[in-house]
Amino acid sequence: MNEFELIRRFFNRPPADGTVRLGVGDDAAVVTVTPGHELLLAIDTMVEGRHFFADVSPAALGHKILAVNLSDMAAMGAVPRWALLSGSLPDNDPDWLAAFGDGLFALAARYGVSLVGGDTVRGARSFTLAIAGEAPIGSALTRANAQPNDDVWVSGTLGDAALALAAMQHPATQYRIEIEPATLTALRKRLEMPEPRVALGLKLRGLAHAALDISDGLIGDLGHILNASGVGAEIELARVPCHPALKALLNSADRASALHCLLAGGDDYELCFTASPVARAALADLSRGLMLPLTRIGVITTQPGLIVFDEQRQPLPTLPAAYNHFLE
Repeated sequence: MNEFELIRRFFNRPPADGTVRLGVGDDAAVVTVTPGHELLLAIDTMVEGRHFFADVSPAALGHKILAVNLSDMAAMGAVPRWALLSGSLPDNDPDWLAAFGDGLFALAARYGVSLVGGDTVRGARSFTLAIAGEAPIGSALTRANAQPNDDVWVSGTLGDAALALAAMQHPATQYRIEIEPATLTALRKRLEMPEPRVALGLKLRGLAHAALDISDGLIGDLGHILNASGVGAEIELARVPCHPALKALLNSADRASALHCLLAGGDDYELCFTASPVARAALADLSRGLMLPLTRIGVITTQPGLIVFDEQRQPLPTLPAAYNHFLE
């Protein structure tokens, strides 16, 4: 099976809608953009041994490579529309490829995303997926409009994926944590099959002042909002939502590792956003409507910098470092 047969067999699926005039199989895709809308573009790469374990389920991996890009669209308040996939594969195992495709296309179908092109090469396993979405002109959410006295909000729970990773890593790893098997199973799903908050992102247009998705940890990603907006923030550690297992670890000898998971672990793919206090009632209604917890964890300040207050309302003297590809 050569690369063209591989693409035809596993990745050439009918488009999700009539916007795709020419998709997989030509030198470039041709799509129709909705009048009055802007195009939003994002791209992510996942490399075996860096972003996923070698024994990860191929269906989960197919899900995740699309999910992390859908999360970028969610953070911008965009409707995801089209994707391009490039893959480096050590072999062309049909069972592995079929499962990978099933995971990818199941999630794509849920959000009306069409895979319109890509490329394959032989090599160490890695994937790069580019996504395009749409938003009405001028409506896209950005990182640059947080305002003093805004509330800081997050969706879902934070630290689940990092806690799973810490439990799965080699015992010599700095942030290694022991958790019981049933809990690890649930947390590992959060690591390997994150749920993009697309519906939330669309509803936040007109409510949120600034937003992004949490991929590299709350501290680092919130810091991007603060830097882009020229403001600071105060966060209450006790308000940051997390799994009960992580909450328990915050009160144990593993507190330092638990703090790292909660504040800097990454791979959450929840949304962090700021909004005026007058939006609290609307956000509470939105939370109920989406059946998704939205938690107010702090406030935007005029003084630059980020302060995290502990459970006794004392500033944490040091904050865990956000993830950095070139320092890890």
